[in-house]
Amino acid sequence: MGWLQSLLSPLKKLWFRLNSNQNKRRGIYILYEDVKSCQYEDVHVLWSILVESHSPSLPSKK
Repeated sequence: MGWLQSLLSPLKKLWFRLNSNQNKRRGIYILYEDVKSCQYEDVHVLWSILVESHSPSLPSKK
């Protein structure tokens, strides 16, 4: 029965990791709606900095 748990444990960790990423994206989307409705340009500039710092970077080819 230990082999079954050793097989399911990594899958369980992967499931939790994927599920938590979806929740983070949804939270960012809600924040995006608030930023979009804000009239201050400073907020939009800070938002663009935040988005650029969290965008996935492409691996460099060497």
